Amino acid sequence: MPSRPSRGSLFAAGFVRVTDGWSGAEVDLGNAEIADDLGDAVQEALGLSGDELALLCVEVEDEWFALIRYQDESEPRAFVSDAHSAANDPLGELFNELAGVLVPDKDADLGVRPAGDFELLSDLGVSPEELLELSMEEGVLPADTLSVIAEKLAFADELDRLR
Repeated sequence: MPSRPSRGSLFAAGFVRVTDGWSGAEVDLGNAEIADDLGDAVQEALGLSGDELALLCVEVEDEWFALIRYQDESEPRAFVSDAHSAANDPLGELFNELAGVLVPDKDADLGVRPAGDFELLSDLGVSPEELLELSMEEGVLPADTLSVIAEKLAFADELDRLR
């Protein structure tokens, strides 16, 4: 199995909606081996009780980002900015699995391929079209895209604090 990205090239943070906005914490994904481990790491980092709205935001190198939405007892909803790039990484394979993505040929150059639940943030102010546009904007780094999303969802200060 290929190695995980180095600690310096991976950023993961969870955000939970609270009465007066959002609260965030870094999330350690170093031990994630199956998709359920991602949710466990978010729950532990944020001290969730199970009925909150929580988002996991992940940036891997300058290649791709992923968002997972956890809410109540519902199945997690996931979005990956580039499923093809994520497929080249064991952690990315977990995100692709949650997003319902199968990448047939990891070596083919398919370009940027956003995948998953494009409606993930629509009730929070980011439309599916906007999420797709942000993901495919040429020359924009995943960290910058997540910053724009965080600004729109009003947790940019928390994101900046954790970076």
